[in-house]
Amino acid sequence: MDLFSDTIDWKEELNPILNKYKSRKHPLKYRNLYELVIMVILSAQDSDENINRITPNFFDAFPNIENLTKTKVEAIFPYILQVKFYENKAKWIINLAMTIKKEENIPLTMRELTSIKGIGRKSANVIMKEAGETLEGIMTDLHVLRVVPRIGIVNPTKDGLKAEKQLMAVLPKEIWNEIGMAISFLGREICRPKPKCSECPINSVCKYPKKSI
Repeated sequence: MDLFSDTIDWKEELNPILNKYKSRKHPLKYRNLYELVIMVILSAQDSDENINRITPNFFDAFPNIENLTKTKVEAIFPYILQVKFYENKAKWIINLAMTIKKEENIPLTMRELTSIKGIGRKSANVIMKEAGETLEGIMTDLHVLRVVPRIGIVNPTKDGLKAEKQLMAVLPKEIWNEIGMAISFLGREICRPKPKCSECPINSVCKYPKKSI
């Protein structure tokens, strides 16, 4: 199978995981757009499980953006000490609050979201998808970076932006909204660092089992 081949119908090939995961809720347990944005910022280079564990106390103390606009950066520290790079993330959160002011002002375009410190393309794609917006790209997290070269969709790379561009070049736009999280869930549950290939719904088209034999 040649990478980026025009003869491959990737929508058809990836349909089993789209069907399996399209109705799956995002692992971050948020209740509104404000909580989603905060949790996405905190989750960078950290686990969703850790963010779900520590944020209830955070949101009890800071239930909305208006509260954060009246808060100093240092006041956030005790609530996010167990998050990686918490000092920088606290600064980003306060900057977000001072910029946005209210939840209804949270932008939902790629350009506007990525103009905010602490929100890159991956985070923006997550926010837009969960808000029901049409994505301008494909959500590419660490799980996606591991899985897509194994399948044979793109060449191996640790660069999320490069991988996203490659994915956008070969995957039909009509599946952009769902395919990133579908592949991410596949990576979380089946295509782990030590993959369970026998359980994979697309193992018949994946290049990885062929390489590992």
